[in-house]
Parts: sequence; structure tokens; C-alpha cells
Amino acid sequence: MDVSNLNQKRIKEVAESGKRLDGRKLEDYREIIIETGVSKNAEGSARVKIGDTEVFVGVKIDVTEPYTDHEDEGTLITTAELLPLSSSDYEYGPPRIDAIEVARIVDRGIRESGFIDFKKLCIKKGEKVYGIFLDIYSINDSGNLIDAAALGAVAALKTAKIPKYDEEKEKIIYGELTSKSLPLSKSFPITITLHKFGESILVDPTKEEEETSDARLSLALNKEKEIRIRAAQKGKEGSISIEELEKMIKLATKKFKELESIVKKSLKD
Repeated sequence: MDVSNLNQKRIKEVAESGKRLDGRKLEDYREIIIETGVSKNAEGSARVKIGDTEVFVGVKIDVTEPYTDHEDEGTLITTAELLPLSSSDYEYGPPRIDAIEVARIVDRGIRESGFIDFKKLCIKKGEKVYGIFLDIYSINDSGNLIDAAALGAVAALKTAKIPKYDEEKEKIIYGELTSKSLPLSKSFPITITLHKFGESILVDPTKEEEETSDARLSLALNKEKEIRIRAAQKGKEGSISIEELEKMIKLATKKFKELESIVKKSLKD
């Protein structure tokens, strides 16, 4: 998206005064809606809306060979497809760097938080394990696609059921789900992306704010006895000072509690 110089200047001026063009405060998220079970063909699925931004996340489970350096652990492959229908910035074809980055940030948050117990996905050491395929699709990109995708991934994984496995034929019977859930920890990861505008820090940017910000930082956090940062990814060319980093971490920790409550309520409903 090409944001005019005049609009960029206005966005930065408003941000530095502690406000935003849509009326929100710098620390405010837009309305978040999480819906699960939206696909009949996936073992787990979720649709997440943050304001006008919307993503769909699906989980497929198959039996595969383990990696040679993790012979007794299941596998996870995360992909993101940024569809042209969601933004004029996207085109059909091989995954571009922005799609790869979304997938990697979501994947890293899940892995580093220990959300999935991969050892419990082992069927036969060195031969067969369950493989999880996590697919992210953008439906509408109005900013903050990363956080929406990360929330969708957690919701889809939390509600996924392992399909029936025919031991004689050694294959999955698709369409027949067991009552068995994935081996997940109670502590789930939440990714919070923060953007820097001069000396101001904000969360949940619109598309225009994303294009205008100086620097971006995505933090994946979870809570066991206390809230901890499990993964981080910096984006854009601008620098982040130690003082700004501390401010970002403090804000992310505060917003984690808010988003955690939304996820728990959505999954309970």
C-alpha cells in the first residue's frame, strides 16, 4: 500500500500526541472475534477478526516419517498464503517474503513456548509420527495480520481432533475423527506486535500505520508461573533502543493478559 507523504505525516503527528486517526488510544486493540470449527474438512479450524482484518487457519493431521534428528517426535509445518482478495499488495504465485515471515513468526511462537508436546505424537520411533500441517490464509488484510494469524493458530490447534488411524493399513482415515485432542500444554502462546512511531509505541496497527511506522517488533509470550517471552522478531529498518525495548516488553506483558482472556472466553463458548 502506498501511503501519501501527507497522510504519513498526519499519522505520525497524531501518534506522537497519544492518539490515532480511528479514535483509538495507542494501547487499544480493535474488536477481536474468534470463531472455531469453521471447516468440515480440517481437523481443526478457526476464523479470527481483528477489526476489518480477517484470517482463516486450518489444521490437517497426517502420519509421516520423523526428522532424523528427532526420531521420537511429531512434526509441525506452518505455511501462510496471503491471498490477492485480501489486499492489492498480494499476488498469486510462490510465497513472498511477507508470507514466509508471517508463517515463521507464528511457527516460532508455537515451538518455543512448548505449546505442543511433540514426543506424544510419536507412533513408532524412527518410523511413524503424527505430522501437523498448520495453514494460514488471509481473507482481508487491514493491518496486524501477524497477531490475527497467531491467535487463529492457537484456536485451531486447541480445538483440533486427531483423525482415526488404521494400524493394519498404516494410514489415516480422513473424515473419521477420534475424541483425542492434540497434546497441548495449558499455557498457550500469544503473539503481540508493536510498532514504533518516533518515541511512541502502539499495538494493533491499521494497514496505513504499518506502512508508516519506523520499526516493528513481534513478541510471542506465554504464562506458566509467570509471563515469559518465548520468541521475538524485529521488522522494518528503524532501530529500537534499550529504553524503547523495555517499554515494548512492558506493554506486551500488559496486553497479553487482555488477549489471553479473550482466547479463553472464545474457546469456552
